[in-house]
Amino acid sequence: MSEQPIVIDAIINGEKHKAQEQSPRENPTHPDEIVGYAPVNTREETIQAIDVAHDVFTTWRESDMDDRIARMRRAIEKLKDETPNIAKLLSREHGKPLYDSEGEVAVSLMWMEYACNHAKEVLKNEVEEREDGKTIISRDAIGVVSAITPWNYPLSLSTIKIAPALLAGNTMVIKPSPLAPLAVSKVVEIIADEYPPGVLNLVHGEKDVGVELTSNPKVAKIAFTGGTETAKHIMKAAADTIKQMTLELGGNDAAIILKDFDVNDDKAMRRIVISNFLTAGQICMIAKRVYVHESIYESFVEKYIEAANKWIKVGDPFDERVTVGTVNNKKQIEFVQNLVDDAESKGAKVIKLGEILDQDLFEQGYFMQPTVVLGADYRDPIVVEEQFGPTVPILPFKDDEHAIELANDSIYGLTSSVWGDEAHAIEVAKHIQAGTTMINTAAVQGLDVRYPFGGVKQSGVGREYGNEGLLAYTDTHVINIPNDPDLPYIPE
Repeated sequence: MSEQPIVIDAIINGEKHKAQEQSPRENPTHPDEIVGYAPVNTREETIQAIDVAHDVFTTWRESDMDDRIARMRRAIEKLKDETPNIAKLLSREHGKPLYDSEGEVAVSLMWMEYACNHAKEVLKNEVEEREDGKTIISRDAIGVVSAITPWNYPLSLSTIKIAPALLAGNTMVIKPSPLAPLAVSKVVEIIADEYPPGVLNLVHGEKDVGVELTSNPKVAKIAFTGGTETAKHIMKAAADTIKQMTLELGGNDAAIILKDFDVNDDKAMRRIVISNFLTAGQICMIAKRVYVHESIYESFVEKYIEAANKWIKVGDPFDERVTVGTVNNKKQIEFVQNLVDDAESKGAKVIKLGEILDQDLFEQGYFMQPTVVLGADYRDPIVVEEQFGPTVPILPFKDDEHAIELANDSIYGLTSSVWGDEAHAIEVAKHIQAGTTMINTAAVQGLDVRYPFGGVKQSGVGREYGNEGLLAYTDTHVINIPNDPDLPYIPE
């Protein structure tokens, strides 16, 4: 049943700001239904938001840490109360199943609570008293942070930036993706209401807004999650003013299935399937290419298809039976389908997985049936590129060295996983070039907000989550007080 579209406004200096132009966001499950409208802000409005954040920073940076934490805790409680509404809205505008949307809200709250629990200790001043003097190390706020967030996990990939930035004493201007702008705006609004006007500002828009957020000299730090190619433009835009950056970028995460992996372990096989197809494969840390030891390759593929057919149920996000919803947008479907078609044209075998629960709905919405690709070449685009959709290639390897070589043969290095005997898997994991390697699990199933997350190579710069994710929004300020500051080798 269609619902009345909601209208989102920008938030500048604590006030809702009506834009002259609005952009509709359709429901990927029912593309003829408009879920809501987000503003298309101008460059001038973005400058206004940055100016406000810059002015407010001079006082906000001096605020008491206990007050910052108390405000964030109040926002957390309100978000908990609003979880059902936020999750429902996210599923409608994104296309992910309701359980997935609820899980994203839960991860967001988990991180916000972690940040509140640890900010005071992690960000406190360190004082070292010595015979020859004293040193104070303080964690100072940086300034205005511009945050640009993606459509695949808009809530968690926004709160991962908002919580540490505000707790450290920074101000922020955040721009969500036009492909999932509604639920995250509701989250930002709830948080912003708990803080002084101008501390947290919200704008929407396209390229001109993004350029201003990454080049304006009053912006001190950029926090971006998205594609590697976009990040290259951001780095160039920020170069003239040498801004600090946290960039969490693309990944083509490898899963290595060792020869001692038990293919008859139904739970483990289910975890692998989920690590490929959760959120229809639209997660930066999803397992996007699977390498299996040649001695178990055929039996693994057989059990994998069996597990996938059992778990994958494609359909309406609000159907409790559904495990895989839509792809977020038509352009992404075309990109993924082109990769699959290219592999098939070169001789690879494409096998459709799971069950379509409603064929009429499937044909109407932005659905794509999950597939596994067998027999692809190691250098085929479907293996080399980040597909970011519901398909995965499975390829054989000869030995551990070969598996490590294949996993590392990528410009990316976000996450990876190794499956099999734990001791054996750990030894292999030590040689993989990635920000995170998980053992006998992968993707969101192995995510732990207590520890830093980020990539190597072209998968990113810096870390989020954990204590490092809090420190990433501070400048380290060293104050030295020597007892005898005179140097003995300098003549009087």
